[in-house]
Amino acid sequence: MLRNDQLDQWDRDHFIHASSHLAQHARGESPNRIIAGGSGVYIEDRDGNKLLDGFAGLYCVNIGYGRTEVADAIARQARELAYYHSYVGHGTEASVTLAKMVVDRAPANMCRVYFGLSGSDANETNVKLVWYYNNVLGRPEKKKIIARGRAYHGSGLMTGSLTGLDAFHKTFDLPLARVLRTTSPYYYRRDDLSMSEADFTAHCVRELEKLIEAEGAETIAAFIGEPVLGTGGIVPPPAGYWEAIQAVLAKHDILLIVDEVVTGFGRLGTMMGTTHFGIEADIITIAKGLTSAYAPLSGSIISEKVWKVLEQGADEFGPIGHGWTYSAHPIGAAAGVANLELLDRLKLVDNAKEVGAYFNSQMKAALADHENVGEVRGEGMLCAVELVENRERRQFFDPAKKVGPTVVGEMAKNGVIARAMPQGDIIGFAPPLCLSREEADKIVAATKKAVETVL
Repeated sequence: MLRNDQLDQWDRDHFIHASSHLAQHARGESPNRIIAGGSGVYIEDRDGNKLLDGFAGLYCVNIGYGRTEVADAIARQARELAYYHSYVGHGTEASVTLAKMVVDRAPANMCRVYFGLSGSDANETNVKLVWYYNNVLGRPEKKKIIARGRAYHGSGLMTGSLTGLDAFHKTFDLPLARVLRTTSPYYYRRDDLSMSEADFTAHCVRELEKLIEAEGAETIAAFIGEPVLGTGGIVPPPAGYWEAIQAVLAKHDILLIVDEVVTGFGRLGTMMGTTHFGIEADIITIAKGLTSAYAPLSGSIISEKVWKVLEQGADEFGPIGHGWTYSAHPIGAAAGVANLELLDRLKLVDNAKEVGAYFNSQMKAALADHENVGEVRGEGMLCAVELVENRERRQFFDPAKKVGPTVVGEMAKNGVIARAMPQGDIIGFAPPLCLSREEADKIVAATKKAVETVL
């Protein structure tokens, strides 16, 4: 469709896009897609192309697009009170209500919520709270944080350091000090192919114990992990992993931060990933599904154990010196309240469990035997297809061939959006939780066609 406006050119000339090749975009050498609308699992660009969004934006539009209930709640809040801060005891009806709703949906040991705007700033908050916690307890040396290879915890300074993906470190002078790295729980990419899943879990535990022994438990404050690796490849943990890891952390008095930015609020077919895997967290990070991205909002859910120390710190040192201008923003909070109400009313968590299982089984049936598919894996409404040059020898493609991005580009031509995951030729899926079986079939068919066309 020909247009007489300059929006496309303004995009090239003035707009810096996240995770993009800046020079190619500016020169007009890469695709430019301006989204104009959406409904259910579909989005539409300004040229009228309708695409099934198999990644829910960035894992975040859990309830689907075009939900007027949330839009109306945002509009009401904006008319009544567009903004007030949450400093020194101030709050709004929306922020207080949402805090109660979040705690009601969290594991029983959680008691308070600090709201931010993004998963990145929530994890920055978590790091500061962990350091504060140990200072209050008189342990100033206990500050290091263990993160895992291929983890994703944000793009800030500390959160980018916790992230275990090369692109988020390269030429940014990251990672910063105090961040330690342990084995990624990525069974398919284990070094020793003779290892069983149980053997690999035991290996992950041994590597963690060796790291703690080498650094000294007295210097390590926390361990951070996603229930299912997200951007690192959509990788469910090997059997027994979380139970074994928690035992090590408890033995050494190391706090556990569970990053549920992706898995929180239904993505795994359970309200929270912590309950899905039987994880008892000290701090839980939430964002994305909290509002289904209808407005920016994130949160740090704090356990009773950590909260008691924060209270002690306030009594000893005065008001805590941490805050964001937009913390608990009433428009974001109003979106969160409406989103969680809709999640319950439409039974979308149950749908994610049922249709997610169907989606994963159909993807496996369609592609698991393809000679260039190393693994099809998933959990709930998450799925990944890992492509390899030779499946028998587990030989990966040369990254310069860009096989994953090429497959994803081919899928877009057929009306389906998937994501080419970093550090591997991995096709990722995280559709809205309202996905139907028929829509799941459409994603599977488009994936199969694209893989066969490209390979």
